[in-house]
Amino acid sequence: MLTAETDLVPLKAEIAKNHDRAVARLQDWIRRPSIAAENLGFPDGANHLITLLQEVGFQHAELIDTTGKPGVFATLDAGAPKTLGIYFMYDVKQFDPAEWKVAPPLEARIVDRDGLGKVMIGRGSSNQKGPQAAFLAALDAFRTLNRKLPVNLVLVAEGEEEIGSPNIRQIVYRPHVQAALAQTIGVMMPSGTQGVDGSVTVYLGAKGVIEVELTADGQTWGRGPMRDTHSSYKAMVDSPLWHLVQGLSTLVTADGNTPLIDGLFENVRPLTEGEKVQIAIAARKITERQYQVVTGATKWIDDLPFQAALERLVSQPTVNIEGIHGGYTGPGGKTILPHRASAKLDLRLVPNQTAEEVLGKLKAHLVRRGYGDIEVNFTGGYNPTASSADAAIFKAQIAVLKQRGIDPVLWPRVAGSYPGFAFTEPPLSLPAGHYGLGHGGGAHAPDEYYLIESSNPKISGFDGAAASFAEYLYELAK
Repeated sequence: MLTAETDLVPLKAEIAKNHDRAVARLQDWIRRPSIAAENLGFPDGANHLITLLQEVGFQHAELIDTTGKPGVFATLDAGAPKTLGIYFMYDVKQFDPAEWKVAPPLEARIVDRDGLGKVMIGRGSSNQKGPQAAFLAALDAFRTLNRKLPVNLVLVAEGEEEIGSPNIRQIVYRPHVQAALAQTIGVMMPSGTQGVDGSVTVYLGAKGVIEVELTADGQTWGRGPMRDTHSSYKAMVDSPLWHLVQGLSTLVTADGNTPLIDGLFENVRPLTEGEKVQIAIAARKITERQYQVVTGATKWIDDLPFQAALERLVSQPTVNIEGIHGGYTGPGGKTILPHRASAKLDLRLVPNQTAEEVLGKLKAHLVRRGYGDIEVNFTGGYNPTASSADAAIFKAQIAVLKQRGIDPVLWPRVAGSYPGFAFTEPPLSLPAGHYGLGHGGGAHAPDEYYLIESSNPKISGFDGAAASFAEYLYELAK
């Protein structure tokens, strides 16, 4: 095998040579949406991913059936001493085409974006098909250049990440899949980790999450109307919608910012001194303006200073209302008293909490507060993750970034969630995290984008992102 230094030059040239084909691969992938919440694109999404993996050199790729959407398991044996695990998701978030202003969500149009260059607009372009396609482009360059990878690969993919990964265990813990993953040094999820200023954050973990839908119904409650009725009867009839709102109000403080679910903080682990140091160092490397742009907010809870707000972001569990629906929401008014109302919630979890524990405490809390009639439908979720910065998968990231002149921000855990628990918890107990240069934005939002050709020398475009994966594989092999 050639050394990384001599091999990377032709690999980067090969990535550039294959650029048009790789970008077309991504465009075609975006035009094939798999949306678990809408039961759209299954099993086609899994089968298409299998085709993509075989095209770039995986010798084995198979469908893994679950009680939900199918997963994918694939291996690439390069005859190398080390093996890396890879996590993919082939599903994407729902979208409303009317909200997309720059380009339709499934067209995968490439447009100019001020300050960045040429970006691809499309649902899933940033989360996660763009970074995953860049990883596939790196593998394809090894293949077309007739070079062996410096490490072997074991890949698992799911089609339900966007609904809380309810069946990820059925994929990862399938005996032959688990056995293959047990031979890896850790699991990496390809991502576009660069901010608009070119900075990179290395996430050592992630919060957990549960998603639930709470429903108040007159029939279940035994009060209020059994069907929508005229609002004039509110003077003598209870309202299931108000019942739901009042039940929701018991879950948090009056400002909505601190959870009040009974016992929720019992197992919450405070920030360690090491984590506080990481956050303090990060607060000097990143700007408050970056977070204001990302969040669309100008002030933080309790008007906290920036570093304190960052500590809260990392350390606090949350109760968030995603949306409430019930009764009439069309144009004008409609004087009805609704018989049923629902609210969709997500609760973020921090170390030492588990999804099962928090779900149980939520249900018990509602019963104690007199809202036991409110139905709690658990739709998905999982535990938080944590890994050590000393793990090989992170040391290799940091080494590659520093070789490129990037001083990365080490961050204890991303405030969002992904099902890394399936790898970091027993029986596998592997380190797991994200990696990849490149940039994208608008995940879960209209006009989601992924950078294809960068006009900013500090930010990698598609080819640079692909090259960063090749560099990473070589660094891991050392």
